[in-house]
Amino acid sequence: MNRREFLLAAAGAAAASTLSFSSRLFAAPVNSPRFLLVFLRGGYDCNNLLVPCGSDFYYESRPTLAIAKPDAGNPDSAVALDGNWGLNPVVRDSLYPLWQKKQLAFIPFAGTNDLSRSHFETQDHIERGEPLGHDTNYRSGFMARLSGALNNATPAIAFTNNLPLSFQGAGRDIPNISLKGDPRAHFDARQSAILAGMYKGTALAQASADGLALPKTVSDDLRNEMVAASRGAPSAHNFAAETRRIATLMRDQYRLGFVDVGGWDTHVNQGSTKGGLANNLKNLGEGLAAYADAMGNDWNDTTVVVLSEFGRTFRENGDRGTDHGHGTVHWVLGGKVAGGRIAGEQLAVTQPNLLQNRDYQVLNDYRDVLGGLFARLWGLNGSQLQMVFPQAKPRDLQLV
Repeated sequence: MNRREFLLAAAGAAAASTLSFSSRLFAAPVNSPRFLLVFLRGGYDCNNLLVPCGSDFYYESRPTLAIAKPDAGNPDSAVALDGNWGLNPVVRDSLYPLWQKKQLAFIPFAGTNDLSRSHFETQDHIERGEPLGHDTNYRSGFMARLSGALNNATPAIAFTNNLPLSFQGAGRDIPNISLKGDPRAHFDARQSAILAGMYKGTALAQASADGLALPKTVSDDLRNEMVAASRGAPSAHNFAAETRRIATLMRDQYRLGFVDVGGWDTHVNQGSTKGGLANNLKNLGEGLAAYADAMGNDWNDTTVVVLSEFGRTFRENGDRGTDHGHGTVHWVLGGKVAGGRIAGEQLAVTQPNLLQNRDYQVLNDYRDVLGGLFARLWGLNGSQLQMVFPQAKPRDLQLV
């Protein structure tokens, strides 16, 4: 190894935390559809978010975890959506206003036909987007194939530390950057110039230049946003702060996005309107409401889908928590979403209708539902949808 190669290797190692992507920063067409996938890792308890408050079986099954039926005199009771469903009151000030504006829909009995109930296996299955029994390919995610179906002309980004499986195998480089913490550039102008000079004339020249530029772009955008707001940015430690940062990039530069949120595995002391799950739901709801607000008029061109690898057992366990289940509830949000409704195929929430006497059934396969949604968003034809979700049967729930 000569001196130049040594310096390049050293610089590459030093920059590793910053250069976690390699892509040009593309300008995106104005008013083109924006799609953000929010993946809740850990299998969230959908039954204490979208509460089946019309089901007596729900209250029999959850003696300590159930959320009370809607009651105007009880602030801890569910927020009524219709005669059968309610919302956890911790999202009364965040998600419920979006529901009232018909910008939020829920799809219960949703998920995948993977019955492993394994976090990692099911997450991978969803992110691959391939049917069960299909050759397992961990280098091909459905968001990457969606990018390909859009001729790789739709700027995409993952708001994660590492490129998620969903975006693996794209026909072009997909950048990834986590905005959970401090997104500021880690190198000043002089240091950036030195690093860029080291890569000059190599195959990594463009990638290194883009890698050094993006944190500065984010930092500058955030500073401008804080000045405009005149009230400072929210805490960097909550999801609302992260989603406002995401909105800054999705407004102007990107059209496909992915972000994941952890901490949903609630086997012990889950709580109902207070506790770990309630805190996570409140934080998530505030984050999504902040995202809608920060998108401004571009919220009308935005669709957000929230999903998780599976739901949880319908009955609470002996530790006042819930265990790995199957069917779950997916969310669809956006300025032009046909919301204010419970969408998709449904069943009465009763004991005989549980899968294996423990979980929600899956009546709305995520591949079919997302396929139908993508067809409406981008006008994808059958061949393009089969590229994204092989062997799926796209269903148009008229969500947009």
